[in-house]
Amino acid sequence: MTTIRSARPEDADFIAKTILRSMRGYRPRGWFDVALGWPEAECLDFIARVAVAPTVSMWHVSQFRIAEVDGEPGAALCAVPAAGTGPAAWHAIEEVGAATGLTTSELDAIRQRGAYARACWVQGGEGDWMIEHVATDPAYGGRGLVQALIAHALDQGRTAGFTRATISFLIGNTPAERAYTKAGFAFAEEKRDPAFEALIGAPGFRMFARAI
Repeated sequence: MTTIRSARPEDADFIAKTILRSMRGYRPRGWFDVALGWPEAECLDFIARVAVAPTVSMWHVSQFRIAEVDGEPGAALCAVPAAGTGPAAWHAIEEVGAATGLTTSELDAIRQRGAYARACWVQGGEGDWMIEHVATDPAYGGRGLVQALIAHALDQGRTAGFTRATISFLIGNTPAERAYTKAGFAFAEEKRDPAFEALIGAPGFRMFARAI
C-alpha cells in the first residue's frame, strides 16, 4: 500500500539521499558533490544536517513529502513557494558549516565551487509554486510514486493559493522529462552554459510549468 505523508526530522537521512540523487539526475555528480567536494558519505551527512537546521530552506524536512510503500519510504519531493529560496538555502549551509567547524574560508570555497550552476539555473518566478528534489529509491521504481507525489504537491500549492507550478531538471534527463510531461507540465524555459556542461556533462537546466 502506498501512502503520502509529510517528512519528519527522523527522515533526514532519506531526504539527504533524495536531494543528492535528484541533483545528480542522470549524471554522476550534482551541486552538493561539486560545492562540498567531499566523499559521498560526508556529503550525505552534511545534507542531512541541513535538512534539520534551524533555518527552514527548500532542503528542510518540513518542505518534503514522502511516498511510503508498506511503511517504507520509497520516493520524496519538496514543494515550496519559489520566492526567496536561494538566500534561505545558503543561510542553512552557513549554520551547519559553523556548527560542524568549517572556517569562513572553507565556507567561501563552498560558495565559489557552487557558483558554477548560476549561469544556467532556471526556476519559477516569485509568484510560482516550485516542485524540486524529486527522486525515487531505485528499489521502488515503477510504482507510480512520483506521479502520486506530484499530484499531492499540486493540490498543496492550489490550496495555498498558487496558480502556476514549476519544476526544473537537467537537460537530457529523459525519464524526468517524461514523468513531468505525464503530470501535465510543459516546456517553459531553459538555460545552457558551456562551462557547466564541461563540468557536469549536461548542457544546462530546463524548466517545465503548468497551471494549478
